[in-house]
Amino acid sequence: MDLLGPVSPLPALAAVLLAFGTATLLLRRFGAPPAAGRFASIDGLRGYLAFGVFLHHACIWFFYQRDGEWKLPPSQLYTHLGHSSVALFFMITGFLFFSKLIDARGRPLDWLRLFVSRVMRLVPLYLVVMLALFATVAALSGGELHDPARTVAKQALRWLGFTMFGNPPINQVEVTKIIVAGVTWSLPYEWFFYGCLPLLALSVGVRPRWPWLLLGLVSVVGLLNWHALPVHLWAFAGGMVAAWAVRWPALCRFAAGRAASAIILVAIGAAVALFPLPADYGVVALLSLVFTMVACGNTLFGLLLHPASRLLGETAYSLYLLHGMLLFGLFHFLLGVDRPGAALTPAAHWAWVLALSPIVVLVSFASFHGIEAPAMRATSVVTAALRRRFQKSPDRLPA
Repeated sequence: MDLLGPVSPLPALAAVLLAFGTATLLLRRFGAPPAAGRFASIDGLRGYLAFGVFLHHACIWFFYQRDGEWKLPPSQLYTHLGHSSVALFFMITGFLFFSKLIDARGRPLDWLRLFVSRVMRLVPLYLVVMLALFATVAALSGGELHDPARTVAKQALRWLGFTMFGNPPINQVEVTKIIVAGVTWSLPYEWFFYGCLPLLALSVGVRPRWPWLLLGLVSVVGLLNWHALPVHLWAFAGGMVAAWAVRWPALCRFAAGRAASAIILVAIGAAVALFPLPADYGVVALLSLVFTMVACGNTLFGLLLHPASRLLGETAYSLYLLHGMLLFGLFHFLLGVDRPGAALTPAAHWAWVLALSPIVVLVSFASFHGIEAPAMRATSVVTAALRRRFQKSPDRLPA
């Protein structure tokens, strides 16, 4: 293996260490995030998953410089850093929200608050990213319309719909998708899963009121008519299985030990070594084992409980959505290496990625505290306002 080659694992390791070091410096200046709850290991995992997606796209950029094709890198490691990380994100979603349904058997679930929380969690930052995307497209278009205004508006609306209806080039800017590294593909899966929750609740004996069941039915019909890949849906199922597994005390005791940490490392290694493409049911099975051990309390020798890991996890959504624009800004606007004859050497490419790594963490930290956190804190206010409004309506929206 070429230790300085384009798919060498050493730059990835160095970048992770830089991200960890940057998070540690932020801790010294701003303090640690609030104490995590009973699933602290999951909170510590998120940031590394999002950073893995960043490294995945950083590797893709090296080859994109040369052939102009945005495609999976010729490396199983860097391919899995992207797609397997997203699969684990799906498992986290499946786990957390199916856990809420299981818990709702003992206490009522506030469905209105649940869905408001999802809107406040995902929408504000996404809208900011879309504004930045549209501004970048305008700059690349020279401030001129190359398609009719009505066509451009339709293209923009498809992006504003979380790309559920596609992610077309806007105003004939063919690199529109590359500006954000195509990360929006996973978000419709999240929305469909949230929408299906009222129907999933029936499987654990929880009976939502009819408006929520109708939402669930509409979501299932929409999902069946969408282009979802079944293997990604099974990733959510892996998280749902883990939601039951954490209720088995004997398994949790085993998961907390070093043997479980070794099993995690072996399972991850097997997934990367045995499966060239992450969209494989064998990968989902291995990652489900990994995730179940983490959900049951494994900390990977304490790494996932470190305050720096928790800080990175806190900023995971910002890191996931914003890193593509930072990569595009570096390689297109600053270096211009997506132009013919301007490709970097492997060493130079990874040197720039390493330089960008702390910036990605800092920008994501600022984004979380400036955009995400204020919106999430407004969940209760928005929920209460909606509830007051519907209480005045003859067709009340149930809790």
